[in-house]
Amino acid sequence: MSKLTSDTQANLELFISETKETQLVWSLYNEDGWISVESTEFENSEVMPFWSNKEDAAFHNVEEWADFEVTEIPLDIFVEDWLITLSEDGVLVGTNWNQQLEGKEVEASDLAKLYL
Repeated sequence: MSKLTSDTQANLELFISETKETQLVWSLYNEDGWISVESTEFENSEVMPFWSNKEDAAFHNVEEWADFEVTEIPLDIFVEDWLITLSEDGVLVGTNWNQQLEGKEVEASDLAKLYL
């Protein structure tokens, strides 16, 4: 059962604590690449969703996202490579989107600071 709630700040905090514990981040990947969508919070912005556990990522692996695979990313690679690249590209990070696709959309550099 998911620990995610409608409290997006709590879900962000859970994202940080769980990924630190497991040393893994989860997202969805297919032959065209990693999933990304238009931001619902920021105009003309792209956001890539990530989850702190496989089950919550897999919940979204349906309908228009059914052709994606739930894929793990080691935390050190995520923080040291992904967040730098996403920041340079101006792509936001969606953290632990709940079942209603609600979640914090944060700057990659701001997320990286939470791991320090």
